Amino acid sequence: METTTLAQQFNSYFNAKPDFIVRAPGRVNLIGEHTDYNDGFVLPMAIDRAVWIALKPRTDGKVRIFSLDLEAESAFELASLTRGDTWIEYPKGIASALQNAGYKLNGFDAVMTGDVPRGAGLSSSAAVELAVARAFSVVSGFEWDASVMAKFAQKAENEWVGVNCGIMDQMASAACKEGYALFLDCRSLEIQHAPLPQGTSVVILDTSTRRGLVDSAYNERRSQCEEAAQWFGVKALRDVSVDEFQRKMKEDSGLSEIAAKRAKHVITENARVLEAIRAMKNSDVKRLGELFNASHNSLRDDFEVTNDALNIMVECAREQESCYGARMTGAGFGGCAVALVDEEKAEAFVQAVSAAYRQRSGCEASIYVCKASEGANILKG
Repeated sequence: METTTLAQQFNSYFNAKPDFIVRAPGRVNLIGEHTDYNDGFVLPMAIDRAVWIALKPRTDGKVRIFSLDLEAESAFELASLTRGDTWIEYPKGIASALQNAGYKLNGFDAVMTGDVPRGAGLSSSAAVELAVARAFSVVSGFEWDASVMAKFAQKAENEWVGVNCGIMDQMASAACKEGYALFLDCRSLEIQHAPLPQGTSVVILDTSTRRGLVDSAYNERRSQCEEAAQWFGVKALRDVSVDEFQRKMKEDSGLSEIAAKRAKHVITENARVLEAIRAMKNSDVKRLGELFNASHNSLRDDFEVTNDALNIMVECAREQESCYGARMTGAGFGGCAVALVDEEKAEAFVQAVSAAYRQRSGCEASIYVCKASEGANILKG
């Protein structure tokens, strides 16, 4: 979205010029799936699709937001926040989390738009939360700390919206750097920026299938992981090494077969994330691609969270010479895959995979070639 276009939209709606324009990106997780709730490691990347807000401060503690995408206005008073059930709950949740922590907030008029596909597992909700947090920081004059704001956004989603998400999406939207993926330790919340290898594109492959029954399957996986951690005598599976896992599996078969499979995925996936960081620092795109492939195979065979559409999409991607590796990304059972592709051949890759996927699945794919983008920032003001 061009900032001039958004400024014009603000002007035509509020009959004034905006003082600020802020944005926050969606994200794709490159590797490290279902490791977050096991205190493990993840490697998300902010994408060049985002939520933008043009805004002007108010003096009366009211927040008015017009959503261009929904063609709807909603408003709330900072002094009397009450729960509802529409899109405005995300901005309200941010206001509630910040005010409960003692931040003095000012109101604003805003126009909001975004191009993060909804429901595709690319964190459109985290992008909204962090864009709103950025908006409050500029009108209220408090200092922006990406990690702190990510925690408030997670709190808003957990406690106000009622979605039990981890910290990864908010941290990626808040703290990423252009050209880098974000290595996040989900226990300590320590972050490092890992450079994307030169000459590669990250391609998001949306299967156009949406996750069904994911909550019950997710809760079941969580309890299987907890069962395994208890059996190993550790706080979380992140505390078990691959060698230790293999040794214990040989010595003692007291762990149920299903919990052992789930544990195997999480333990090997954590090791893959750590190896992915090394591969990125050494610009070893070939090894990074192999890790993508191994991750998908593990999610398919050991964690069992892929579906036919995801497996077909990954196969179609891997068949292309320009593809270094591909895997499902997100919770699974539908949604998106992610591929690492030779930048110069990205457009040909998109055409070939679209055609192959359509032929084999009968579905149309949405495919996005992405750049690693900056976390939540101010574009004007």
